[in-house]
Amino acid sequence: MFQALEQCPEAIVIAPDFDYYQVMSNSFRAYIERFSKIYEAASIDECYVDMTKPLLHCPDPTKYLRDLQDGLRKETGLKCSIGIAPTKWLAKMASDMKKPMGLVFLRRRDLESVLYPLPIEAFWGIGKKTSPRLKALGILTIGDLAKKANSEDPALIQEMGKFFYVIKDWVNGYGSDQIDMTPFDPKSIGNSETLMHDSDTEAEIAPVIRRLSDEVASRARAEKKVGYTLSLVVKDTQFKLHNKSVTFHEATNDADTIYDKCLNLYRNYFLGMLIRLVGVTLEKLSDPSKETVQMSLWNYEKFEEQDRTRLLINELNRKLDKPILLRASEAKKDKKDGNR
Repeated sequence: MFQALEQCPEAIVIAPDFDYYQVMSNSFRAYIERFSKIYEAASIDECYVDMTKPLLHCPDPTKYLRDLQDGLRKETGLKCSIGIAPTKWLAKMASDMKKPMGLVFLRRRDLESVLYPLPIEAFWGIGKKTSPRLKALGILTIGDLAKKANSEDPALIQEMGKFFYVIKDWVNGYGSDQIDMTPFDPKSIGNSETLMHDSDTEAEIAPVIRRLSDEVASRARAEKKVGYTLSLVVKDTQFKLHNKSVTFHEATNDADTIYDKCLNLYRNYFLGMLIRLVGVTLEKLSDPSKETVQMSLWNYEKFEEQDRTRLLINELNRKLDKPILLRASEAKKDKKDGNR
């Protein structure tokens, strides 16, 4: 973004709305669940779905999947591309072949005619740094890669290491087809922001830390997580990253606490440094409902009362089948952070 603004200083940059993205992501997944309960979230806008059962006795799979696409677009406004294949990697490759609203069936018998002519840059899993090195080996297309993989070319094995055998399976139409339904459990929650221009003043950087703290706290509450360690990352004008962190005695997801600690880290370590990027990360996450609290003789009654209240709220929420009740202190925090 900073490079874009250097070329076009008058550009209007619109801040991302991550809460809205999450709402749309949830709507997308809820829609997909109507067709198959066996799905794996690959990212905020992508998933692998086992369609074996829905398509097993379907007289017209193409129409069925087109109806799925059209229904998603009508209900949510979202367009989607679908790839149907025997493995997850082939399905991913197929979904990328035609966008938007593409529908591609990729069978093993189609690999030579459909997959192999694609440039090596189209190979999902091989990055921009690896592609030039493969080209230096004479690998310009996925078909070239398949030939060298099947002949177990020593230079390719040396270049790819253990990943060579994964690639060999993929380009021959094999590999994983297992859907991992394990819920995503984040180990850390972080947000960063590149400044509109390099800055070394607290007046400009403090509001950025405030926004990032609010975003991290909001995401942590959405994931029902609290964290023990907080990190502040800054990038200087030479693109070098600097990181300082602090660890709490009690885990938190409170926006004000995160902001205060991050601001102190900034003042203690980075004040006066010319900065181009700021990042805030909450780490060592845990589920507060599973926390074991060390109580003393002096705070035992407080924790006992909190536990009674929490147990009552949990029981009522179970009966209502909705998590709509919470303690007043929690409601007060959400209201302070701009949520209802």
